[in-house]
Order: sequence, then structure tokens, then C-alpha cells
Amino acid sequence: MADQEVKALVFDVFGTVVDWRTSVAAEVDALAAEKGWSLDGTEFAMRWRAKYFPSMLPVRRGEAPYRRLDDLHRESLRAVLTEFGVSLDEAELEHLNKVWHRLHPWPDSVPGLTRLKKKFILATMSNGNVSLMVNMAKFAGLPWDMILGAEPARNYKPEPVVYLTGADWLDLDPSQILMTAAHNGDLQAARDLGFKTAFILRPTEYGPTQDKDNKAESDWEYITESMEELADKLGA
Repeated sequence: MADQEVKALVFDVFGTVVDWRTSVAAEVDALAAEKGWSLDGTEFAMRWRAKYFPSMLPVRRGEAPYRRLDDLHRESLRAVLTEFGVSLDEAELEHLNKVWHRLHPWPDSVPGLTRLKKKFILATMSNGNVSLMVNMAKFAGLPWDMILGAEPARNYKPEPVVYLTGADWLDLDPSQILMTAAHNGDLQAARDLGFKTAFILRPTEYGPTQDKDNKAESDWEYITESMEELADKLGA
């Protein structure tokens, strides 16, 4: 049954809407072949992503001013290149850093979002900066109405200000917004602020041996295995 109170859906993007691991790995593998590097693109992608949350901590703790995720990704990339014992010139490094702007969607994402857009406002609720989200939307065909999340709030999830700034910009009460994510922690942070919640299972985000977010860990309002199933449940 459709939820008559919900006016907008906001989405975690990395892992929920797009498949960052295989997207990044494919570009790194292609670059490694071109450069003659002996390294595994998937391992590179995983080690780069492992620096994601630690890189945001100084901002979240109030120890450093907000910086765009592109800038944090660039610093992390420099560190990972050093760890693998390889190097790039500045133009090559910048191009690889922008791989996060070129992530491919899960197969159900665009069809499901297209259906949902006919009935609801759709917005990001991501730690990605605005240009990253806009470029990714163009690349992947993601039909967002708005880009919300970290940069508008000048902070990073799961800090409350990120979710609440999104609600404010939409001019909606959190209870009228459905936070949609493949990550239980993201949903809990939103629920604590009064948002409704939807879990989409993405059991291979971190690969075939994924050991987290393999199931819904709470009684989220909607628990699904695809974006299209969510559209079904919302009557879209």
C-alpha cells in the first residue's frame, strides 16, 4: 500500500543506487593494464573506499572545516597509490579521482527511480558533493529532482544536520520523507530524527563475502530487495 504521508524520497547513493566497487575496479584495472602495473583493481577500490569514513571524521567532529568529498577522495587516492607503489601525474590522478563521478547504477535503479519520480520528489541524501552527484546523474541516467546531503549541510552523514538540512530545503517535515538506503546505520540516524525509512538489500556491495548490511536489522517501514520492489510497495 502506498504511504499517503510520504511526499519525497531521499537516497543514499554509494552502494544503494550505484555499484561503486565494480565501477571503480574496472577503471583501475584498465589503467593498470595501460600502465603495466601489477595490481588488482578490486583490491585497490576496496582500500580506497576503506579511507572514506575516516577521512570525514575531522569534519564530523568539528575539528576541521567542511571540505568536498572530491578533495577527501583525492587525498585518499594519493595514499592508496603510495601503498601500491605506483604513481600518476596530476592530470591522470585527477581523472582517476573523478571515477566517483562515473559510477554505474545497479540494474534496477534507473527503472525503479523512474517509476518513483512520477509520484514523489526524489533527492540524493549522500556524502558526495554537488558536482559529483550531478555528474554521476548525467553519466548513469539518475532522475533526481534535487541534490541534497553533505555539501548543502557543510557536514557529513550520519550527523543530524545533514538529514535535517535536506528536510528544510524540501520544506517538509521529516515524517513526510522516506530515507532510502542499503545501510542500516544510515537509516537509524534518519529514523532518530523522525524520517520514515526504506531498506534496499545490496548483498554484493562489498563483494561476494560481504559481512555487513546483509539484512534489515530493524523494523524499517519498507524492506525490499530492489528499487522496483520499493516502487511496487509505494504504488508507483
